[in-house]
Amino acid sequence: MQHLIRRATDDDATALMKLRIEAEEWLAAEGIDQWRSPGFRDRALEKWRADIAAGRTYVVEDGGGVAGTVTLAQPDTDFWAPQDGLDSAVYIAKLISSRATRGAHLGGRIIDWAASVARRDGRPLVRLDCDRANCRLQSYYLREGFTHVRTECPNHRLSGWMGQRPADIVQHPDLLLVEA
Repeated sequence: MQHLIRRATDDDATALMKLRIEAEEWLAAEGIDQWRSPGFRDRALEKWRADIAAGRTYVVEDGGGVAGTVTLAQPDTDFWAPQDGLDSAVYIAKLISSRATRGAHLGGRIIDWAASVARRDGRPLVRLDCDRANCRLQSYYLREGFTHVRTECPNHRLSGWMGQRPADIVQHPDLLLVEA
């Protein structure tokens, strides 16, 4: 099945929250306590709306609706510092793929697309951070070509495992997303 990627619009906010809730429930069923703090959904929706308005959030469609999302974020300065070369990377945030796409490598394909944006913008790296207690997610990113840079542990954040990969890596060359 072909997947198309496009900029999100305000009309996508409900579908994005459905994806997030599906991911929350799956994580909880797997024994991973992530994204479940009280009020977190409201804050997440607020941030998504701001990122949509700024043109940073994208959705992946599969013909039946929204199958995934990613935000190309600003560098998170709770983790990344000027000495990291903040302008040298595209920063991935809020990467979620529907459980219905399992086996289609949609998450990795979204990462490959973000790497193509980095290459187009002359940035040599793709970076992200994730929950520092979610070892399964960290392993996933390592399999997708990321290397662990370091882990930061600010008291007010659960995230902090930081990874990056060269933008010229394409893990799924036969499954590239098509821009709508």
